[in-house]
This record gives sequence, C-alpha cells and structure tokens, in this order.
Amino acid sequence: MRIAVVGATGNIGARTVSFLEQDGNAVVPISRAVGVDLLTGRGLDAALDGVDAVVDAISAPPISPAETRAYLGTTTQHLLEAEVRAGVRHHVLLSIVGIHRIDGGTAHYSGKREQERLVEQGPVPWTIVPATQFHDFAALAASWTERDGVATIAPLLVQPIAPDDIARVLAEVAVGEPQGRYVDVAGPEPQDLVDMARRTNDVLGRDVKLVPTWSGPLDESMAGNVMLPGENARIAPTTFDEWLAAGAR
Repeated sequence: MRIAVVGATGNIGARTVSFLEQDGNAVVPISRAVGVDLLTGRGLDAALDGVDAVVDAISAPPISPAETRAYLGTTTQHLLEAEVRAGVRHHVLLSIVGIHRIDGGTAHYSGKREQERLVEQGPVPWTIVPATQFHDFAALAASWTERDGVATIAPLLVQPIAPDDIARVLAEVAVGEPQGRYVDVAGPEPQDLVDMARRTNDVLGRDVKLVPTWSGPLDESMAGNVMLPGENARIAPTTFDEWLAAGAR
C-alpha cells in the first residue's frame, strides 16, 4: 500500500514510518521538512497523489488551548479536503484515551477533541485510535514547569504505553479497513506520574526535585481513573520498567 504519515519526523510518526516500511509499504512523509505546509495546504495535493491511507500523528506547538484548537482544526481540515481530492480511502487519527471524560486537560487535549470532531463528521472513512500517555510523558510533563532544578507535576494515575507499541498499532490499523472508533490502546500496568518522572529522570541522569500538585497544566479533572483505558482495551506488551531498562528511549 501507499500510506502517507503526517508528522513523519515526530516521536510516533517516525516510528510508524519505520514499521510501515518494514512491512513493505510505500510511505509518503508529510511535514514541513519535505515541503508540505498543513496550515496553508501547500504541497498536500502532490503528496497525497496515489495514496491509499493517511496516518495523522501530528502534534501542535506549545500554544494556548484556543490556538491549539485552531491549529489542529485547520491542519485537519486541509488534510481531509486534500484526501477527498486524492481519493484516499482511510484516515487514521492518533488520539488520547479519556479526553472525552473531561472538559479540561492540556491545550493538546483540546486540540485533539477538535480533530476527532472533524474526522468523525468528515467525508473520508476513518479510524480513531485512542492511546494512553506514552512512557516518556511523565518526564516531558515535568519539564513544562521545571525552573532551577525544581518541577511541579500532577499525581496523575495513567497506564502508559511504549512509543514503539503504539506506532506498531497505527501501522497495523493503516493497512486495514476503516473501523470508526478503535478500542482504547494502553500499556500493561497503571503507574503514578510523579514516580514515572522521578524514575525516568534517574535513568537519564537528570537531577530534578519534583513537587506533586494539581495546580498546573494537568488539573484535578484528570484525577482518579479518568485517563485509564476502558473495558476491552487493547493492551500492548512493553512495561514501563522494560522501557526504562532500555534507556528510556
């Protein structure tokens, strides 16, 4: 198959490209680095020529919730319109478990909700793949607030997934038929975000004092089981401990 990957140079996109190519698919990377601008639509028609399916693993820059909704809404709309013109038969969107149980969360969550709305109402057959937070999310979340070796972080309960594991799922889904909303995809074990950040920083040799609090980007609307996978979730194999043992990469 000929499959385009949006966000092909990012953490999950690059891994998805690798798995698709290993399985013998022709992959078209879509990013500004190859001359495609999703905000304007420049280069999209040429990039999608002959493409069977599109995997959207794009992320937004660190901007406000309203700006993130506008950014991801605009890029998604341009993408879907170009897919119609190109005759693309399957749009696969990477999303996040639990974001519909809350109104808040990070700016990124707000943007993902807008992406889901556009895809669900759009003209291209689709699959939305909701994943839990990635194994590297805890250290990333702590880095948002780190100042002079001190970072605040929410005591959030998550069931994290290895980046390679979710990329494999996306590659598998992309070559199949559209499925609508896919089951939640999660790692094998619940974890506390504060402990995850501490252990990741230890492996990476970072000396950061962590202060647990809900007064930050991750608020109390995400407390409890909100961000955990629902029933009949697909459980990926790689544990957080195994990811750490491999160097937290």
